[in-house]
Amino acid sequence: MAFFKGMDVSFLDEIEQTSGAVFSDGGGQADCLEIMKRNGVNSIRLRIWNEPPRMFCNLDRTVAMAKRIKAHGFHFLLDFHYSDMWADPGKQNKPRAWENLGFEELKDAVYKYTGQVMTALKEADAQPDMVQIGNEITPGMLWNDGKVDGEFDTDGQWGKLSALVKSGIEAAKAVHPDVNIMIHIDRGGDNASSVKFYDQFERLGVDFDTIGLSFYPWWHGTLEDLRMNLADLAIRYGKDIIVVETAYPWTIEPKEGLGFIVAAEDQLHAGYPATVEGQANYLRDFIAVVQETPEGRGIGFHWWEPCWVPAKEDWSVGHANNWSNLTLFDFEGRKLKSLEALKE
Repeated sequence: MAFFKGMDVSFLDEIEQTSGAVFSDGGGQADCLEIMKRNGVNSIRLRIWNEPPRMFCNLDRTVAMAKRIKAHGFHFLLDFHYSDMWADPGKQNKPRAWENLGFEELKDAVYKYTGQVMTALKEADAQPDMVQIGNEITPGMLWNDGKVDGEFDTDGQWGKLSALVKSGIEAAKAVHPDVNIMIHIDRGGDNASSVKFYDQFERLGVDFDTIGLSFYPWWHGTLEDLRMNLADLAIRYGKDIIVVETAYPWTIEPKEGLGFIVAAEDQLHAGYPATVEGQANYLRDFIAVVQETPEGRGIGFHWWEPCWVPAKEDWSVGHANNWSNLTLFDFEGRKLKSLEALKE
C-alpha cells in the first residue's frame, strides 16, 4: 500500500470562486492541485456539510471537487461532518433539518443522507476511496443524541453513538462495498483518551477499517506523545492509522488584517521555529514518526488546509482566516519550500 501524503483542501473551491485565489510555484501559476501533485501529494481530503449557509462544501460542490480530484489521479477521502457547519470536539450540532427528529428517525436520516451522497459521487464517477463517519467524534456526534462526554458518558449514550455511526457505515457500504471506513478522533498525543474511545467502539462492535487522529502540537502534545500513541494503538487494535489532520506555522510574524490561531513562541514545538525551514523539518520528522508505527500500520497523513490563503486584502470568504500561517503556500499563494519535503 502506498503511504498517503495527503492534503485537506476543503476551502480551495470557495477561495478560488469568491476571492480569486491563484497559486504558483517555480513554473508560474497553476492549478493548486497540480502543484501539489508535482510535489508528491497523492491523497486529497474534503469535508461535506449537509446544508451550509454558504454554498460550499455542500453536495453539489463536493461532487464538482471530487471530479477534479479524481481527474488528477488522487486517492480521495471524504469527511462526513453530519452538520451544517463545523463539527469538532467543541460542537457536534445536528443539521437544522434533523433537529426535531426522534432517535430512530435520526438513524434513518444518517443512513439516507450518507447513501444519497455516496450515490451522487458514484454516478459522477468520483467515488471516495475512504470515508470518515463523523469528524473528530471524541465527544460523540449529532448532539445530544450521540453525545458521550461529561454527564453523557454512559453506556446508553455510547450505544446510541455507535448505532448512529453503524447507520452511516452501513449506508456507505451499501453503495460502495469496498470503501475504507475511518473513525476519526482528535487525540493524537493522548493515549488514554484514544484507548477509551476505541475500546468502546470495539466493545460495541463498530466495524471499521482505519483509525483517524488529529495532531496539532499546540493542542495535542509532542511528536514523542504522538509516536507513543501510534505504537500502542497499532498493536492494541491491529488497524491502520492515518494522522488525518496536522499543520505547523511557517511564520508567526503579525500581518495586518489577520489574527493567527498560532501566534506565540510558547505554542511552538521545541526544536521547530516558525520559519519555512522549521515547518519543513517538522513535516519531515512528523512523517518519520508516522512511518515508524509498528507493523507498518502508520499508512499516511493529511495536512489540514495547506492552501487556505488570504487571496485579497478585502478577504471575502465567510470564515475568519486564522490559519493562513499554517499553510504550505505563502500569503500570495506561492508554494513554500516546505511542500517539497514530500518528494523526499
